[in-house]
Amino acid sequence: MRMRPTLHWTPTEDLPPGTTDLQPVADALRAGGVLVLSGAGLSTESGIPDYRGEGGSLSRHTPMTYQDFTASAGARQRYWARGHLGWRTFGRARPNAGHRAVAAFGRHGLLSGVITQNVDGLHQAAGSEDVVELHGNLGRVVCLSCGARSPRHELAQRLEEANEGFEPVAAGINPDGDADLTQAQVGDFRVVPCALCGGVLKPDVVFFGEAVPPRRVEECRRLVREAASLLVLGSSLTVMSGLRFVRQAAEAGKPVLIVNRDRTRGDRHAVTRVALPLGTALSTVADRLDVPVEDRAGD
Repeated sequence: MRMRPTLHWTPTEDLPPGTTDLQPVADALRAGGVLVLSGAGLSTESGIPDYRGEGGSLSRHTPMTYQDFTASAGARQRYWARGHLGWRTFGRARPNAGHRAVAAFGRHGLLSGVITQNVDGLHQAAGSEDVVELHGNLGRVVCLSCGARSPRHELAQRLEEANEGFEPVAAGINPDGDADLTQAQVGDFRVVPCALCGGVLKPDVVFFGEAVPPRRVEECRRLVREAASLLVLGSSLTVMSGLRFVRQAAEAGKPVLIVNRDRTRGDRHAVTRVALPLGTALSTVADRLDVPVEDRAGD
């Protein structure tokens, strides 16, 4: 059955606007047992755009779907041409103040876990441990035939060698690492196969229209069951892959707190929604809790 990805959501409920009061967030963290669920908005301050906020990539870009990628060699050529160019920028992104604050909360025993919808690996780069990557990681590649996984930098080197002189100028970079290129810019870009079996290579991420692996979903559900509260950071919660955990927490009577610039699909389940930039908000909370935030070299 062909799945139709949810790309947009329109608020229909008359809910109060977001607040700037960070005290409920600080209180929840002080109590401990907080499960973080992060989205693309947490990485915007690292130079990675989000999907749906002001100027979000969905206003100009339709993400690749799993169905199109697997069904069409032409779609794979377009994806890998744009993705190869985008990786040059995406792969150099560094954690921002928000990622570093989350890592600091974890080091000080305030968190029960981190689930991220992002595919950029920036939580781990900031020092967070045992992060559940709900949608995978662009830093890995998987073969759809033999299942072998390999580092993205190895594929990048092979693509460089197969496409010498490929230097188009992209109109922009998207949250999935996909650069905006025209078909003329894609040209005759050469896609390379799996080095082990010759199969089709795919980034080790969950594309739109693709199901999150059931074991990963169950791991996230377990984390929600064991958490004292759920803190959503920078997610519109438009897609069910993240919204279901908000609903699960609310149904279990666990406080849901949301820090996001814009309205979210989960607002009606939240005890508070803070409408502030993530880096500023989380740094302020860390200061209130006397939690030192490391500024790692190279970040």
